[in-house]
Amino acid sequence: MKGIILSGGRATRLRPCTTVTSKGLLPIYNRPMIYYPLNTLLKAGIKEILIIVGPEHAGDYLNLLGSGAQFNAHFTYEIQDEPRGLADAFIIGASFIGNDDVVMVLSDNIFADDVSAEIKSFTKGAKIFAKTVPDPERFGEKPINPKSNLCITGLYVYDNRVVEVAKTVKPSARGELEITDLHNWYLSKGELSVAMITNEWIDAGTFDSLLEAQNLAKIKLQKGMII
Repeated sequence: MKGIILSGGRATRLRPCTTVTSKGLLPIYNRPMIYYPLNTLLKAGIKEILIIVGPEHAGDYLNLLGSGAQFNAHFTYEIQDEPRGLADAFIIGASFIGNDDVVMVLSDNIFADDVSAEIKSFTKGAKIFAKTVPDPERFGEKPINPKSNLCITGLYVYDNRVVEVAKTVKPSARGELEITDLHNWYLSKGELSVAMITNEWIDAGTFDSLLEAQNLAKIKLQKGMII
């Protein structure tokens, strides 16, 4: 199993803070934001990790994280020149993934749950992680009338077929390669499973959620950090 942390995009909702740095490098209490998704992967035993970043701040990530040796891991870096959608990560990372299965986590997703067992138990198909929320219309492709109060978080597990499936995805109306198309492909095969997130989950893409993440990190997350 290999891991991908996707930290591209321009994070316009967090300007002016992200005018001078990447969202994934903003502090969440006493650690850079990217440490939290990185912690999620490392706790699951994943040591080979690809970090996909935008071109403006690639050097900053390299300066912070280096080769991965300090985390007893090995990091590879790739540039996403333009934010082309989440599914683009598997095209960018095709050679890195090789013949392995892969976990992808978004750099702004912070979980209070330890999901290591759910990742380690994966065998085939795709596994997504869902959370009950009061406002599901805020997430993903933002349907006007959501069918449930569940949203899909930014943590995904796929078998090796995801690379070839991603290559067949066509841009959506908003011009992106949607990860939903990957899920629909696995669903059509009867190979999409869902694991529930029961504790706090934060998509730290707004100033309010950033503040919430700060408080959660201080009060609850420290004991679960291994980095």
